[in-house]
Amino acid sequence: MTTAAIDPKRRALGKGLDSLLPRVQPIAAVEAEGGKPREINLDQIDRNPFQTRSQMNEEQLAELAASITSNGVVQPILVRPLPNGRFQLIAGERRWRASQLAGKATIPAILRQVSDEQAMEITIVENLQRADLNPMEQARAFERLSREFHMTQEQMAHRTGKDRATVANFLRLLKLPSTVQTRVESGELSFGHARTLLAFEHAEEMEKAAQRIMERSLSVRQTEAYVQGLLHPEKTAKKDAKPVPPIDPNVREVQTRLQSALGLKVQIEDHHGRGRVIIEYARLEDFDALLEQLAG
Repeated sequence: MTTAAIDPKRRALGKGLDSLLPRVQPIAAVEAEGGKPREINLDQIDRNPFQTRSQMNEEQLAELAASITSNGVVQPILVRPLPNGRFQLIAGERRWRASQLAGKATIPAILRQVSDEQAMEITIVENLQRADLNPMEQARAFERLSREFHMTQEQMAHRTGKDRATVANFLRLLKLPSTVQTRVESGELSFGHARTLLAFEHAEEMEKAAQRIMERSLSVRQTEAYVQGLLHPEKTAKKDAKPVPPIDPNVREVQTRLQSALGLKVQIEDHHGRGRVIIEYARLEDFDALLEQLAG
């Protein structure tokens, strides 16, 4: 695959803070020092109360802390001044926390005077553009943009660099019962699995199917066939489809270890010592991280 073929998608999925902020409504304030970063004491910065991310990978945080120890903070965080003389984080929580972990006293930051509403919008949209949220966090972030800022799906898609169908699919995840949402959030079920479960009308059906999917370690494609079989048993009977064979305990154990190591859905198809390993990813960032791990 050529670089030219990849760049457009990367630009759409990986737009950072520089491309985000100009789209936010104009603010009646001027950035401190003309927008140039300044060093601020870490203990003077308060956590962002509008943060969308509810989970943070501690291992990745430690890796970032090690990088900051060696190279410093490459990209400044964004903060806003508070009336009490302190600062409130708007964007860059991972860098802020990793700097604390690295034992740094200060961090480069850009000051911007914004209202609560603007700070919330910047935080949510910036997180969605960086695509480092799990599917449920993304779904709730889109829901907040819709509820609190009255954005349409088209507007949300434009602001985050995603297409409208993707936004709609994430919002649909909120129809899942809480037990299934928890499994999606923890990574036990992928975005593809969750979207397939939405074919059911009742929460009990979704929960029961989710349990069977996990017990059988079904891939997304197998899940689609399984769900269709439950919804249309007469068609399945006509096809006389073979049942999904049980997974060997040793294969299941290796499959679980790989999923834990990679953070992605893994399926191993073994036939007497021959087969294939299928690794599913839902985002370009997951694919890039996988390449880095496999390349050592």
